[in-house]
Amino acid sequence: MRDNPVKVKLAAGGTACGAMVFEFFSPGLPQICRNAGAEFVLFDMEHTGLSFETLKIQVALCRGLSIVPMVRVPRGEYHFIARALDVGAMGIMVPMVATAAEAAHIVSCTRYPPMGRRGAAFGFAHDDYQGGDVVAKMAALHERTMVIPQIETAEGLANVEAIAAVRGVDALWLGHFDLTNFMGIPGAFQHPDYLAAVARIVAACESHGKAAAFIAMDDDWARDYVAKGFRLMAYGIDQLMLQNALRHGLDVMRAASR
Repeated sequence: MRDNPVKVKLAAGGTACGAMVFEFFSPGLPQICRNAGAEFVLFDMEHTGLSFETLKIQVALCRGLSIVPMVRVPRGEYHFIARALDVGAMGIMVPMVATAAEAAHIVSCTRYPPMGRRGAAFGFAHDDYQGGDVVAKMAALHERTMVIPQIETAEGLANVEAIAAVRGVDALWLGHFDLTNFMGIPGAFQHPDYLAAVARIVAACESHGKAAAFIAMDDDWARDYVAKGFRLMAYGIDQLMLQNALRHGLDVMRAASR
């Protein structure tokens, strides 16, 4: 069974950096991310229309690359979480987690009985179609699977300490834009209330030995949020990075032709 070096690194107090992918689910994508130095790739199913069939292919393309495949499922229902894990994802992120009870339910969907309610299927994508002792496999899967609730609602913020305390939760991901929306300050990322919320999330993570997680839009965001104490970090949005790089190149050519 493959392990999850990102989970190991975070548990030891380290920082893990990678990519979050929204648009370009091409065959070369995992290799490109790994060549860039990404330790993980997080595929988004919440906002993109990504199917489980395509996710399964992307996860398979991560095999042998020393890159950890994870996925943001659309919501915290069992059928999303269990299917994502069965196709080989080593971590799941769940949007808009509001209570400790929700977080505990999410964890239970990732664990086999008696620790949880995940259905058993072996010799499938998640164990690389291999044979072997199923008890050992279950233990290995429990050990490697990351559970990442998103804190992005006013209720989730109010309960962030209790959510961070849930056993089996590995990190809390700040959903910064949604959080400002629910706080009534859309996009106000320098508002004192938002900054206080960010500090509260980081403090809850540190108090309970969990990693604070975030996606940085640019270099300034990356430096700022690492300095704030975030340790699980994705950089950029794939379609915007391509768009910005292409715009820059086109501007260079047009300026040169004048």
